[in-house]
Amino acid sequence: MRRFLDRLYDAAGALAAFFIFAIFVVMLGAAAARELGLRSGGTDDLVSWMTAAAAFLGMAHTFRHGDFVRVGLFLEAMPAGRRRVFELFSLTVAALFIGYLLWSVALYLYNGWLYQEMSTGLLVVPMWIPQISFLIGVGLLFMAVLDEWFTVLRGEKPRYVTEVEARHARGDFSEDV
Repeated sequence: MRRFLDRLYDAAGALAAFFIFAIFVVMLGAAAARELGLRSGGTDDLVSWMTAAAAFLGMAHTFRHGDFVRVGLFLEAMPAGRRRVFELFSLTVAALFIGYLLWSVALYLYNGWLYQEMSTGLLVVPMWIPQISFLIGVGLLFMAVLDEWFTVLRGEKPRYVTEVEARHARGDFSEDV
């Protein structure tokens, strides 16, 4: 199960990177089309949907690798026993909020699908199609937080801590700047 989850988070991160590259390609294509006097309608719609996809699909991967904003400064100053309690508390609060967000997004998308909500830009598509990346990204983040919650509950170090420690051991402090 561990290998499957790690691959799932990595695949979501790779898909987020793909969408960032796709934004680059679409923006360059639109700029080239304008220079050649060609129409490039709908690029704003595509870029906005791809930006949301890149942001939300990358969250679980970012969280697992310790690149997410956390309460680390507060927790690092605590002794190990107390740190574990506060780490569990922090992850519990995060899981509750993200779980509520997941439920809300799922309900929102379901209603959009049920009432056949369509986009209003130049590219007219059912809104649930570009918004599904939001649901998938939040779902993966929820899974990653629960995954870490169980890790801390077992008394192990969370992955986001071990990833940061490994980076620091290599002399890489770039994420701390």
